Amino acid sequence: MRPLSPSPPYDDAHARGLTKLMRPFLNAGLDDGESEVVQAIGLWLPAGPSDYAIPDLCIVDADFEEHLVENNCYAPPVFRLVLEVTSSNHENDLRGKVRAYGNAKVPVYVIVDRRHNRLHVLTDPVADGYDTHRVHAPGELVTLPESIGAKVTLDVAEILRAASPRTA
Repeated sequence: MRPLSPSPPYDDAHARGLTKLMRPFLNAGLDDGESEVVQAIGLWLPAGPSDYAIPDLCIVDADFEEHLVENNCYAPPVFRLVLEVTSSNHENDLRGKVRAYGNAKVPVYVIVDRRHNRLHVLTDPVADGYDTHRVHAPGELVTLPESIGAKVTLDVAEILRAASPRTA
């Protein structure tokens, strides 16, 4: 199986959005102490000897570097949350990575769905996916499970705006 990583380079809104999307997690203290907020590190997947994904944004245990598997990929148990901002390969984020992250038992998967202007929050991993999948629209506030290490509430409109291209 090929790695579940983006094919083309990120667009400017995707890159800028990731920086802004870090703020609620940083403000909640998730980058100090028992966890860290990181971008684009490898998540070793249980499907095979060379199967991995590179999530856009992650909340990981602070000692994640002690759990290196190989090829700069880390063991799934250190991942508390993964977040993807959809790009041209949005179907991969909405389908393939749902299965992959569910099988890896990543507790929380957040998808910033720029194509459909929604925020997906998936929790309770099961084989080939997640037991709970909630879709949120602009105007909603979403509180993520405190299992990530702190109380984090996301403003859906603000999150989508942060990851959207600037208008001329």
